[in-house]
Amino acid sequence: MTWQKQNLPANHPSVRSGGVGVLVVNLGTPDAPEAGPVKRYLAEFLSDRRVVEIPPIAWQPILRGIILNTRPKKSAHAYAQVWTEEGSPLAVITRQQAEAMQARLGEGVTVDWAMRYGTPSIPDRLQALMDAGCERILLAPLYPQYSGATTATVVDKAADKLREMRWQPSLRTLPPYHDDPAYIDALAADLTRQLDGLEFVPEVLLLSFHGMPERTLHLGDPYHCHCQKTSRLLQDRLAERGMRIRTTFQSRFGRAKWLEPATDTVIAEEAAMGTKRMAIAAPGFSADCLETLEELAMQGRDQFLEAGGEQFAALSCLNTSEAGVAMLETLLRRELAGWI
Repeated sequence: MTWQKQNLPANHPSVRSGGVGVLVVNLGTPDAPEAGPVKRYLAEFLSDRRVVEIPPIAWQPILRGIILNTRPKKSAHAYAQVWTEEGSPLAVITRQQAEAMQARLGEGVTVDWAMRYGTPSIPDRLQALMDAGCERILLAPLYPQYSGATTATVVDKAADKLREMRWQPSLRTLPPYHDDPAYIDALAADLTRQLDGLEFVPEVLLLSFHGMPERTLHLGDPYHCHCQKTSRLLQDRLAERGMRIRTTFQSRFGRAKWLEPATDTVIAEEAAMGTKRMAIAAPGFSADCLETLEELAMQGRDQFLEAGGEQFAALSCLNTSEAGVAMLETLLRRELAGWI
């Protein structure tokens, strides 16, 4: 049932309670496109046992001795290519999504946002919601496809905070929504809008999802299956456009075998086959970030054109598009049922 208005005795201390909160969460970003902040961010990210499933006794010397002394400068340069006056695109867009949800859900709900790695942190924002009187909180990881390295680690971090709280809020978690009709409808509508606005007709559309080590699939992680189902459903909706559509996986890291086919490999393959017009979308990302703005839109474009392609378009994520905001409101209202 929804909370009933307090009726405290006249001499009772003020109590802030009974409220409902939503915490929108995305992956994370450094605080600045500089080697120092990037190093701090990567140290937190790559030390997560769900992200790198190598025993710490073997992994930490590699991370501390090699990776954190070489990768931050390169990554900082990449971040600088996409940084905006307001800051990191991922942080800016996630904040804007939270603000849009606040406007749509109204005064009966307090909406905040956090990053799994970096700032603002999940523990800090959970505490802020609790301090604002939110006894019931919907944790909303913006990952359409479930993975232990994404959704699960958000829940882990929230649980770490709950473990140290004397007065815990009741917590719900937004489920993965990889095949939710609201999500597929939003993707189809927004991609159709963007494709219609191009100056060329793509011969092929790549649906690029973030990669994961292949072993995670064999260990029972449903991520690969969720990506493939999203792709199948989306292909059905876009079939009338006559494009070839291929599902790929990007952002490989390290020497382990990753999910295939790799996005960069397919880009090169398509150019070698004579494809001249390509579009690429990243339906697994809820907001544009380094992986979409630099890896796909910049590196992907350069690779395709240098290999003989002629026209290339990287399509935006749902971000704060009308379709994306409406979809997110639908999902949140469903999970808030009985609280508002």
